[in-house]
Amino acid sequence: MSEVGLSTARGLEPLSGPRRVRRRRELIVEGVLAVCAGVAVLATVGIVVVLLFETIGFFSQVSLLEFLTETRWTPLFPEKHFGILPLLTGSLVVALGAGLVAIPGGLLTAIFLSEYAGTGLRSFLRPLLEVLSGIPTVVYGYFALTFVTPVLQLAIPGVGAFNAASAAIVLGIMILPTVTCLSEDALRAVPPALRQAAYGLGASHMEVITRVVVPGGRSGILASFMLGLSRAAGETMVVSMAAGNSPRLTLNPLDAVQTMAAYILQAGQGNISPGTLDYRTLFAVGMALFLLTAAVNLGSQWVLAGSRGARS
Repeated sequence: MSEVGLSTARGLEPLSGPRRVRRRRELIVEGVLAVCAGVAVLATVGIVVVLLFETIGFFSQVSLLEFLTETRWTPLFPEKHFGILPLLTGSLVVALGAGLVAIPGGLLTAIFLSEYAGTGLRSFLRPLLEVLSGIPTVVYGYFALTFVTPVLQLAIPGVGAFNAASAAIVLGIMILPTVTCLSEDALRAVPPALRQAAYGLGASHMEVITRVVVPGGRSGILASFMLGLSRAAGETMVVSMAAGNSPRLTLNPLDAVQTMAAYILQAGQGNISPGTLDYRTLFAVGMALFLLTAAVNLGSQWVLAGSRGARS
């Protein structure tokens, strides 16, 4: 039955020519959007399947207990050891160090831009911050080697040419625009009526910011923190150039370390044959990095849900 017949049988007025054309266009747009969403889902599933397949092959040759508890990581050496702990601690030291730089600095900058800066100053500073996001990471790596590390060596005697602190500081600067811009958007999204109500109750400007605006934008602020930390955990070039690519089990930020992402970059540039154990270590480390970032995101959702429950 035709579209006009269906409309008549249902007691509806038949669609006119322009309305029929508009409806078809809407269906085409819906189909294109559905295809785009499906491609994103399929890409994610494909990545997880490839990681899982190669990781299972890795653990068919290496004990999971050794992978989680061994303190040495030398898969490319003649004497092979497959302990992920040195790479895990290196990733945590660098990512948390970057968070110590970017999270307070980004949140305070966002508060200034949202609550204190005028329109002209904000329109000048916001694009200036966003420029930092467009700087190539190799430039950040050279900045860490040629400027940050010498400054650390002057301030702290005994610091080597490669260390986790230099990489963490530069990574913190690199993710600062992400934290700042997303946090500012979250703060500016808080309804002005809440601010005016607080002022009407006699609250000061600082009290309005700390007790109304920041709690009101908590979800967006937390999302900016997690996105920044995830980017810091997955960064390769800066860490490879500044941290030293030395897989050692240490929590001292002044030592040279190697992160999981840096190992993938280093080993992936070598002559590794597909299907070998050395090749599968890339996927095992990639799966560990994937699980780490997923745990960070799930943890943030759990904290956010708990805070919402406490407020309600």
